[in-house]
Amino acid sequence: MKPHAQDIRKGLWLGALGVAIFALTLPMTRLAVGTPDAPQMSGIFLAVGRAVIAAILSAGFLLATRAPWPPRADWLPLGLVALGVVFGFPLCTSIAMRHVEAVHASVIVGVLPLATAAVGAWLHRQRPSIGFWICAGLGTALVVAFAVLRSGHGGLTLAPADALLLLAMACAAVGYGVGAQLSQRMRPDYVICWALVFSLPFNLPLALMEWPQAAIKNEAWAAFAYVAVFSMWLGFFAWYRGLALGGTVRVSQLQLMQPFLSMLFAVPLLGESLDAVTAGFGLAVIAVVFIGRKMPVSTAR
Repeated sequence: MKPHAQDIRKGLWLGALGVAIFALTLPMTRLAVGTPDAPQMSGIFLAVGRAVIAAILSAGFLLATRAPWPPRADWLPLGLVALGVVFGFPLCTSIAMRHVEAVHASVIVGVLPLATAAVGAWLHRQRPSIGFWICAGLGTALVVAFAVLRSGHGGLTLAPADALLLLAMACAAVGYGVGAQLSQRMRPDYVICWALVFSLPFNLPLALMEWPQAAIKNEAWAAFAYVAVFSMWLGFFAWYRGLALGGTVRVSQLQLMQPFLSMLFAVPLLGESLDAVTAGFGLAVIAVVFIGRKMPVSTAR
């Protein structure tokens, strides 16, 4: 069934809120894991530890709202959501971000909207117009071009962690697409909550095994708290609801703005400066997203 214009607008606003929350994930992850010269908590602990905190919050939320137990037919999709956004994406990015800069990572993760749109189109049997794909490809090209310009005079070089970032992109695209499909028949906030609760028996032992033995800075713990409560939990409340209302294919293109929002948030967090090039590319991507959301997306019979 074709979504109404009001639902699409609401979905886009909720999707934008989710993107704003997720935009802090990479800078916070960098603060939490540190650098090779000054390491903090391990990438494995950050990935599974934040899922444990979010799962505990999810269990309380499900009990407070008297959520019904998901039917057996939804267990496999919930497992795919968990593999994608509870295990895959957090684990791969947490390990990779200690070894690559955020700008380099944005080259790989910057094509996530296009991957999410492709997964969403296949799962929901949608047929985006040629104009939509042109806008999606142009937005992705702008993100990649910006990252190349910001990669330094040595040009964009392959890093060993690139394979992890590519795997993270694939995991997130599948988790987003399947989660959006589940959100059509289940409350969107319940989707991420059940996926987290189902994952708790696996994540809790790993988190205890990987508990940091050395002293961790306060700012690293603060970053851990953010990715646990917001990136791993509350952000998905808005994101899955936005995907369900506005359509996965259309709303996913809002992620094209995420690298630029990450740069903006990194100014106070990491001491980076916001220059004219960043602002120019950011405005260009926003314009492409605005045009792309006007392009027709039909549903196949």
